[in-house]
Amino acid sequence: MREITYSEAIREALTESMRENEDVFMLGEDIGVYGGAFGVSRGMVEEFGEERVRSTPIAESVIAGASVGAAMTGMRPVFEIQFSDFVTIALDQIVNQAAKIRYMYGGKAKIPLVMRTPGGSGTGAAAQHSQSLENWTAHVPGLKVIQPATAYDAKGLLHAAIEDDNPVMFYEHKLCYRTTSDVPEGKYTIPIGAADIKRAGTDISVVATGIMVHKALEAAELLAEEGIQIEVVDPRTLVPLDKQTIVESVMKTGKAVVVTEAVKRSGFSAELASVIAENNSFDFLDAPIVRLAGEEIPMPYHPELEKKAVPQVEDIVKACRNLMADR
Repeated sequence: MREITYSEAIREALTESMRENEDVFMLGEDIGVYGGAFGVSRGMVEEFGEERVRSTPIAESVIAGASVGAAMTGMRPVFEIQFSDFVTIALDQIVNQAAKIRYMYGGKAKIPLVMRTPGGSGTGAAAQHSQSLENWTAHVPGLKVIQPATAYDAKGLLHAAIEDDNPVMFYEHKLCYRTTSDVPEGKYTIPIGAADIKRAGTDISVVATGIMVHKALEAAELLAEEGIQIEVVDPRTLVPLDKQTIVESVMKTGKAVVVTEAVKRSGFSAELASVIAENNSFDFLDAPIVRLAGEEIPMPYHPELEKKAVPQVEDIVKACRNLMADR
């Protein structure tokens, strides 16, 4: 075990996969000599060459389409969309091709590709480079959707995604890149579709995704000083979703707060809340489910307005205090 950053963990998973399997290759904007917009692929072109670390034009639809074709011929492409906002340009290839081909070919075709993309707010990148759009691809049958919060999870889940024979959308929050955690040396995998209890608690279940996992853990520390013990549940994988772990946590605590950065309306927070409401855990609830999510506005550029647009630690603390006050 060593403590490394989230971005280093991603680089390790990519490097180990490419050393192990010559069918794995990368393509995307500026991923070669420049090392990627956030430095994740820095130094990889020197080891693997430009054939396997391919810098592309600014053409997301072409990047995704080429990856679909390569996957159908037996390669295992990992393509990067530089900002998740521009998945929008590649949606035809992702939604109508990658997600559908295996079904339409009766299972005879495999699409072992991974889309990596950073998203989210917190860097002052404004309205066109700060969105959380993971819910868009989570809505599409045929796609697996992963959103790891920690370096440990990022490495293990990326290895699992690269080995999967189905298209996997892999969302990385930009603020997570600087976070650190203990990560084993060498290859390991985490099962796709298995949630993780990041902190055990007895009073409230806080189900959080992406960077909100870190904010929930900060809130848990503050609340613990007041005698409130919250359990932090990290789904890690949006599709397939580990409903059982979420339900069992809520059955234990009797209260639920759902926290996502994406805009609240039609966001993944609604899916998480419905899982709680539609299953056995509903009968154990002592209070209504609380949803914390992004405001219904384009992401502001100003740092103070940017903070106001998405849930913060103090918002989670306030929501949990209010739930406990109602008991």
